[in-house]
Amino acid sequence: MKRNRVLDAEFYFGTTPEILLRASQLRHNMTKAEKVLWVKLSAKKSGFTFRRQHPINLFITDFYCHKARLAIEVDGSIHDVESIKSRDEGRKDEFEKYGILTLRFSNDEILTNLEEVVEKIRMTCLSRVR
Repeated sequence: MKRNRVLDAEFYFGTTPEILLRASQLRHNMTKAEKVLWVKLSAKKSGFTFRRQHPINLFITDFYCHKARLAIEVDGSIHDVESIKSRDEGRKDEFEKYGILTLRFSNDEILTNLEEVVEKIRMTCLSRVR
């Protein structure tokens, strides 16, 4: 019997069809920093597989590695606004319920220090699967 990933609580953490559709739409509207990071993450040189704009329950994370249970958020300046910061904390707390660690990087960090960002992601993944 073929697995239905839409219903797979271990992969999508109980998300809804509406969230799945929104994630699909977001994959076609990535920011410059997200695109730059995706090129590195999708190369799989680290030995880890990442998904972009991945639904986790009621939220969508920018990048996700299921093997390491790692969510990566790429933040623009809007994330400096207090109400957005509060929502980000709620998302982080929700992810932690599923054993998912969240790493946050600013657009500027990715665009100016890409190799350092990628190395931090790689080291975090390695530490979580040992």
